[in-house]
Amino acid sequence: MFVDKARITVQSGKGGDGHVSFRREKFVPNGGPDGGDGGDGGSVFFVVDKGANTLEDFRHTRKYAAENGEEGKKKNMSGKKGEDLRIKVPEGTVIKEAASGRVIADMSGDCQEYCILKGGRGGNGNQHFATPTMQAPKYAQPGQPSRSLDVLLELKVIADVGLVGFPSVGKSTLLSRISNAKPEVAAYHFTTLIPVLGVVDLDDARGFVMADMPGLIEGAADGAGLGDEFLAHIERCRILIHMVDAAGSEGRDPLDDIEKINRELEKYDADLTKKTQVIACNKVDLIPEDLRETELDPVRQIREKYEPKGVKVFAISAATGKGIREMLYYISDQLQKMPQGVVTYPQEFNPETELSPQEVKAYTVTYSQKEQCYCVEGPAIEKMLGYTNLDTEKGLAFLQRFIEDNGITDKLRELGCREGDIVRLYGHTFEFME
Repeated sequence: MFVDKARITVQSGKGGDGHVSFRREKFVPNGGPDGGDGGDGGSVFFVVDKGANTLEDFRHTRKYAAENGEEGKKKNMSGKKGEDLRIKVPEGTVIKEAASGRVIADMSGDCQEYCILKGGRGGNGNQHFATPTMQAPKYAQPGQPSRSLDVLLELKVIADVGLVGFPSVGKSTLLSRISNAKPEVAAYHFTTLIPVLGVVDLDDARGFVMADMPGLIEGAADGAGLGDEFLAHIERCRILIHMVDAAGSEGRDPLDDIEKINRELEKYDADLTKKTQVIACNKVDLIPEDLRETELDPVRQIREKYEPKGVKVFAISAATGKGIREMLYYISDQLQKMPQGVVTYPQEFNPETELSPQEVKAYTVTYSQKEQCYCVEGPAIEKMLGYTNLDTEKGLAFLQRFIEDNGITDKLRELGCREGDIVRLYGHTFEFME
């Protein structure tokens, strides 16, 4: 099954907590601190897999998490680093932040590997907090928390040239004739259900990659037919071959077909209409002899309307091969004049700067009329008090930094707390100092 969109959650590993311990050896009754550092949490990477061409695997697994770092150990032994997570995606996958749709990374061109979330750093063990006045610190630093992010994965195929047009105009027949691709060819609409890539090799000219897209119909940009599912895949193409049934073999007007498809391209994304277009008037072998080279010749009518606008028009027959060689060499020449390299999407969302750590940061700051004090409570406060010795100068300094770094001081000020007011953290009370 071809799947070109998926939504998943990625999570980095939490840093291991620093350890609190003291040397316990024979004849050394009061050994110093020897708590080791916690290991860093694992990071999350996206990596291009050249052999993949679908996002199907992500339909079954929706959450991907790197390994947490281990807690520090006794005897100054550090915890083990959490294993990094490497998620393989097809080349051409665009990673977006799910809520805003902003691009995080485009896994194509030079970007073959991208670290989307770094693991949390491991905390320092209590050995780092010893000072001449505090030789037996009973607290250590916790590891940095993990971070989590919901992302959208969108596969946009990488091709130089895209084939667009109504169903059954001969796109698949053309691709099968000029490339190594073997798309299904049949006399019914929507034979092509997924984008098909083919490599076009030319003698004495540079080859290129061509993509056959499922047929568009009027209303495709709004969801009609299959076209809206695959219009995104032509965004990277540098040239569009707009194929039309010049013979009108299904009772449609070729000029009207071209206008309708161009309107759908513009409705989906106005930039698509700015791409270089080549019109391939297919099935010219079916045009009645008495119409050819007359004012009623549909190829002549299309040329008169579009070539003054700079759109090259070719009369071809995908069935017999007529006119195809000239068109391919023209396209190759045009591609040579364009900037080389894959069309990529710039970064719009940087998780490193826009994401805050996913902490157990739940805390509340309230004012108690009954106790006439400000109360700071919650899991983050309980955890901090569990590893901080407030009977020491070092511990009090750590508490002050914690309150500042977590925005608790600002919250107290918002509630009207002033210097000298009483602040309670569970069983501990302090005077607020500016």
